[in-house]
Amino acid sequence: MFKKGLLVFISLVMVISLFGCGSSEEDVSKLEKIKKDGKIVLGTSADYPPYEFHKEIDGKDKIVGFDIEIAKKIAEDLGVELEIKDMQFKGLLPALKTDKVDFVIAGMTPDKERAKEVDFSNIYYNAEHGLVILEKNKDKYKSVEDFKGKTIGVQKGAIQERIAKEQIADVKLKSLGKVTDLMLQLKKGRIDGVLVEDVVGSAYVRNNEGLLLTDIVLKDDDGGSAIAIKKGNKELVEKINKTIKALKEEKLIKEFAIKANEMLQE
Repeated sequence: MFKKGLLVFISLVMVISLFGCGSSEEDVSKLEKIKKDGKIVLGTSADYPPYEFHKEIDGKDKIVGFDIEIAKKIAEDLGVELEIKDMQFKGLLPALKTDKVDFVIAGMTPDKERAKEVDFSNIYYNAEHGLVILEKNKDKYKSVEDFKGKTIGVQKGAIQERIAKEQIADVKLKSLGKVTDLMLQLKKGRIDGVLVEDVVGSAYVRNNEGLLLTDIVLKDDDGGSAIAIKKGNKELVEKINKTIKALKEEKLIKEFAIKANEMLQE
């Protein structure tokens, strides 16, 4: 009986020990894990200049843009290295929720639907939305009413899908994963316009002859760009908000945007 009792006691101790080990792993926060790993992994969609885009520097392909500069500052403030993962916009939140990336910066609007899935930082940048058209059609499209029943290109999964449906009557949408592909469709005459943030539209127009950003402005009540973080990581959100606040106070985000636009012209 004594031996049986001892075996039961040992078994209970082992079970408790195993549960103890499991809970200690789970109790490690995202912030602690980032610091332990010595790196933070950024998820972005690098086809959205001047926010993020590819550029050849010293013979090497680099991902640059003012979102990337913000990400670098966050990594610096945390005392870790920055690793960048480039993917289609629609795959960013799934990657965040499955821990393939630690945070997402991609000119993303923190609308109500996205806020159900992930947490967001404070707004770091506000922009308006504009329509890019073929320059030869500038007399054809002077108001939003002129796009009634037309086909508008929008980035798949982006806020412009909703804005176009809400603010353009009888609009037909062409949703693609990359803005570069949308601009190609426009240049080939397969769509009538592309709806993007104004700074993005300006960047593409500057680098693509024959395109024009109209004076038509579409606004979004949920507007602004914020950084996405997996739900339940309050400490990381607070650290990121602290960096955003400092960047705003020092007016560095505006400087980052100017620098990114200059790089597009080089």
